[in-house]
Amino acid sequence: MNKFTHRRAVISGIMICIFAVYIIRLFYLQVMDDSYKMSAINNSQRVEVQYPARGLIFDRNNTLLVYNQAAYDLMIIPRQMQAFDTTELTSILGITKESLVKSLERCKRYSRYKASSLVSQITDNKYAMLQEKLYKYPGFFIQTRTLRKYNISHSADVFGYIGEVSSAQIERDSSYAPGDYIGVNGLEKSYEQVLKGTKGKKILLVDNYNRTKGSLKDGAYDEPAVVGGNLTTTLDIRLQEYAYHLMQNKKGGVIAIEPATGEILLKVSSPGFDPQWLVGLERGTNYAKLQQNPNLPLFDRTVMATYPPGSIFKTIMGLIGLQEGVITPASKFECYGGASFNGRFMSCHNHPSPLDLRGAIQHSCNPYFVNVFRRILENSRYKGVRDAYDPWRDQVMSFGLGQQICPDFLNELPGSIPTREHYDREFKTQNWYYTYVMSLAIGQGALLMTPLQMANIVSCIANRGYYITPHIVRPMDQEHAARIKKHPVNIKSSYFECIIDGMENAVKAGTGRNAASDSVVICGKTGTIQNPHGEDHSAFFAFAPRENPQIAILVYVENGEWGSSYAAPIAGLLIEQYLTGTVPERKNALEKRMLEANLID
Repeated sequence: MNKFTHRRAVISGIMICIFAVYIIRLFYLQVMDDSYKMSAINNSQRVEVQYPARGLIFDRNNTLLVYNQAAYDLMIIPRQMQAFDTTELTSILGITKESLVKSLERCKRYSRYKASSLVSQITDNKYAMLQEKLYKYPGFFIQTRTLRKYNISHSADVFGYIGEVSSAQIERDSSYAPGDYIGVNGLEKSYEQVLKGTKGKKILLVDNYNRTKGSLKDGAYDEPAVVGGNLTTTLDIRLQEYAYHLMQNKKGGVIAIEPATGEILLKVSSPGFDPQWLVGLERGTNYAKLQQNPNLPLFDRTVMATYPPGSIFKTIMGLIGLQEGVITPASKFECYGGASFNGRFMSCHNHPSPLDLRGAIQHSCNPYFVNVFRRILENSRYKGVRDAYDPWRDQVMSFGLGQQICPDFLNELPGSIPTREHYDREFKTQNWYYTYVMSLAIGQGALLMTPLQMANIVSCIANRGYYITPHIVRPMDQEHAARIKKHPVNIKSSYFECIIDGMENAVKAGTGRNAASDSVVICGKTGTIQNPHGEDHSAFFAFAPRENPQIAILVYVENGEWGSSYAAPIAGLLIEQYLTGTVPERKNALEKRMLEANLID
């Protein structure tokens, strides 16, 4: 081989290697690496999420309470974004430059190629202005979706609200993506899986200005969204509205239950707020105002506030005394403005003395029920007071106390029925005397209950010995229905009539007279709860009518002084409104006083 031939062979080899490198690289780019393909697709196509409308919410009479309204999110694909006029955009949207920059950084962190929500819940008027200017903003587009709309201006504690999903929630459930909405509390949270529906998608063809040019293959690859399921609540919205007005400018809670079914007829936490405040671009500002409000409108007092029950607890004490055989309906104890127990004085108000059990319920005698509690704890069947305490506590808890009882509210607190161990630590001994815990006999001390639990007690009494799981959403299927059960209490049913006699007398001629009705027999019990931080609290629970009860109700008014001052009149008005459809003329002045009373300012 001559020198020329050798040189030609070397050059040919080099050229073959270069061609081989190009061929391999082209093969990799075209077959193995899809980044350029994806870039081309991203420049010519846009996948829009089709958000489903959330399910509707109705009351027990099929009145529409919560529905949907059109809203818009400003979406962005960061890679397609170019320099833009931030001043103009923030002016249109009514947001600050700082919040815009923060949202941009969030979108970039999520993905430079995928669309994400830059500004959500844009209302119609801002959307119209933005749509005219959108051509100036490459990489931006509008995503249509729906937001909640309320036919009422109250009861946010019932329905809750929706907000943007958090990163932690996305990690737990991959069906969510940044910018999606999720139920934050109330029924929106409890029934998120029912209400949210299923997202769809639409693949659009776009030009280099991100303007829509039609659907890919006439929508052959599109997937429609599936609308969320509806909820039918057990609320009577007319009664709910009336209770809301009666509780204006008052702190507390009102719960009413249909005893035979466990259906919650009304649920009002006061003060509350308009759920519409947490919809739209102003929701962040409004939420901050609600958080800063010293009256805590975001706090659901019906299921989260735990209060001493006060004298309404005496009904349970009387029932346990009868069940334990330590008293009979005829048992009497003396009280002359109070009584002394081993050197500790239990005060009371003036009333006839001595009283039997019916009279003690009617006139709410404190020493009577301390004597009952003493007999329960000093019962010879037990080794001592401490050993007798646990059986008593078990009977108390059978009324649904010290536990969560409503599956529809995830924020419900269990309250507290103190354990033996609690008192062992407090007394620093296991050698108790009944006087250590005698305040429990009148619903004070360490007893803590939610208004829902107190309403459930009177539902038990109305049913003569059982309650049905309280619920505010009617079952949608058998699995849902299986959660609603009958819960017997550990009291013989015949013992309830004596307590009910006392409750009827309390309304007719006792501490509950302000709840009395001319047209229906109401059985109720007042409670005045000692409050070391101000005026005493006012409580009243009742059911009506006496036979075949249709409503059991609890009204708890913070700083309402006496149970008869505010709680009893409000409960009486609500009972009459529910059972008769009107408030009698003779109660007009009382109604006016309740509507105008201001216990907050």
